[in-house]
Amino acid sequence: MSLLSDLQTIAKSCGVPAETGVFSGKAPDTYLVITPLSDSLELHADNAPGCETQEARLSLFTKGSYTKLKNALVRALLGADFYITDRRYIGFETETGYHHYAIDVAQIYELEE
Repeated sequence: MSLLSDLQTIAKSCGVPAETGVFSGKAPDTYLVITPLSDSLELHADNAPGCETQEARLSLFTKGSYTKLKNALVRALLGADFYITDRRYIGFETETGYHHYAIDVAQIYELEE
């Protein structure tokens, strides 16, 4: 498994269309953009890491209220044992009419061979 595929699954379970990097095509009234942030090998003591920490930002864009969906996403992420490292309201984009809310997450995965 990978962070991006796990986040796609969570977005789907919450009923939100999601794409990685940028939303292509005509954007719906509510959608997620998943942006990979980092992959690190911090957790090892013998110079042979067995796992990696993958991090990403979920950017929620909606023309309506974001609160209920934000809470559903957070519950789903915590239920799937994700670490939430930051949550913040970015702002209202007057040009597009979208509210933008960001959730930064991290997950630890076994290092693939």
